[in-house]
Amino acid sequence: MRTWRPAPFILASIWIHLGALALMLLTPSHWSWAVAAVLLDQAAICAAGLWPRSALLGPNLVRLSAVAAQRGEVTLTFDDGPDPEVTPQVLDILTRHHVRATFFCIGEKAAAHPEICHDIVARGHTIENHGQRHRNLAALSGTGGWKREVGDAQQTLEQITGRRPQFFRALAGLRNPLLDPVLQQFDMRLASWTHRGYDTRCNNADLVLARLTRGLGAGDILLLHDGQSARSTNGTPIIVEVLPRLIAELVARNLNPVPLSSACTTA
Repeated sequence: MRTWRPAPFILASIWIHLGALALMLLTPSHWSWAVAAVLLDQAAICAAGLWPRSALLGPNLVRLSAVAAQRGEVTLTFDDGPDPEVTPQVLDILTRHHVRATFFCIGEKAAAHPEICHDIVARGHTIENHGQRHRNLAALSGTGGWKREVGDAQQTLEQITGRRPQFFRALAGLRNPLLDPVLQQFDMRLASWTHRGYDTRCNNADLVLARLTRGLGAGDILLLHDGQSARSTNGTPIIVEVLPRLIAELVARNLNPVPLSSACTTA
């Protein structure tokens, strides 16, 4: 287990709170300045938590390492599964194109469909932690809530796959300062993304693909969804329409998709 060290932004926040307390104790007439400083600091913390790719609250993997980028590697990540209808189709597409990816699975869904998790691993992909319950208000959790959300999913996914996840992705990337020390306890890393297609909300495959490939290059982490995928006008999951075209684009750009753990382990 790694020792938690607060990020510089968090250290600054601690000093602001201590300074505000000292100001109120030593010069009570300046209480309004102290309150204003604390409120501004809290607003900054909230903004950092609402910014999925921010590293202000702690380490956050938004791109692969420079070494992985030099090798031309990228990572395809799939969130919110496993889904009994969509995930098998995604796996078939990946197998057909000899591509390995990373699936950020929800613990409760994995427990409901362990056979799909077994298939994910059997086909050479990796499973990482997307929380046990995927609650909308997870970003408001205290330390105990984060420990349950992350720890329960760790236990669930390890029991099913025999492998302990190395990465955690928060719901929509939203979090608070209490998540980072919890991840340190579990010896995990927070992972977000470089590009996302908003494929849970957009039913236009062309637009989703354009978002994923705009500025696409080596070292990028792409966010897609095998769970809660939007549907095209004919009822097809958007991810099923987008994925073959995305893989073709990767090939055209000489980019090599690999699981997240592989890119980070060999970097």
